[in-house]
This record gives sequence, structure tokens and C-alpha cells, in this order.
Amino acid sequence: MDKDFGVKTWMYPLPVLIVAAYDEEGRPNAMNAAWGCIYNDNLVHICLSRGHKTTANILASKAFTLSFGTRDQLAACDYVGITSGNKEADKIARAGWTTRPSSHVNAPVINELRMRMECELVSADGEQIVGRIVNVSADESVLGPDGLVDYRKLDPLTYDPVHMRYIALGEEAGKAFSAGKELR
Repeated sequence: MDKDFGVKTWMYPLPVLIVAAYDEEGRPNAMNAAWGCIYNDNLVHICLSRGHKTTANILASKAFTLSFGTRDQLAACDYVGITSGNKEADKIARAGWTTRPSSHVNAPVINELRMRMECELVSADGEQIVGRIVNVSADESVLGPDGLVDYRKLDPLTYDPVHMRYIALGEEAGKAFSAGKELR
């Protein structure tokens, strides 16, 4: 028997995305945004309230980075989500992070988060932000023998919206675009 819960934002799993952008003075700011996804082949979509400092920064700079939160950076990732950039001017330093300019867009790269998407703003409609992926970059420390990102080395976090907790990814369950072939 099913149990109805009504309207909830319970999508599983949600990536822990750290959105970063420069403010008008060139200072980096970041926030944790669980509501984000791939929009099509080269676009991302994130839902950000207009009241966030990071949202204002994205609108002003027309660019942002989306970094993937990781287990070793859990406390810092949570901190930038529970602390407003409108009240704390230097959230990134308080989180213990350092930044460098992206080589591809006018946005900061957070050095301690080892994989990111570098994006140009395409549109902002209400709380809906759409960005064009200009580049995906990853630190060599998270690459496998094939030269691609190894999720085990990256150790990304997901967000459980039902119980409001972070969960690290587990083991590989099967091969995509292959496991279903046995049912043909």
C-alpha cells in the first residue's frame, strides 16, 4: 500500500552544487544549491531565490561556476548554504576555501572543490537560472586510469531532501545503456 505525502520537493538524489560568482567589486561568493540539473546538451538549470547574494552576483557578472560538493568538504559546503552572503561578506574564506579566476568565464573556481562546470548566464526568469556550459574541469587527483573523472576519487555528496541530510555515493550498480540489453 502506498502512503501519500502531498506536494513535496523530494527528488532523489539531488547533487550538492556549490554555485560561485563574483560580486561588483570582484569578490567571490558561493552558496549551496541543491535544486540544479542538466537542462540539455550544453545547458544547466538552477533554482535560486532572487534574495541570494550569489543570484545578484550571477545577474551582474553574467557567469558562474557549479562545483560538486564532496565528502571531505561537507562542513564547508553546508556552511555556504546556511550562511547568507548578504550578512557574511567573505563566506568563502570562512569556509576555508581559496579561489582562482576561471580561464573560461568571469567567475571564481573554488580550489578545494575538484570538479566544476564553468557557465555563462543564458537567462534568468524569476528564480530560474539557465547557464551555458562553457567548460567542465577537474583536478587531476580525481581522474582515473582512463583520464576521466572517477566518482570514487571525487567522492561527491548528494542531498536527501526527505530527511535533510547529505549522503555520499555508493558502489556502482550497473552499466548504463547496457544493463537493459538482457531484456531485449
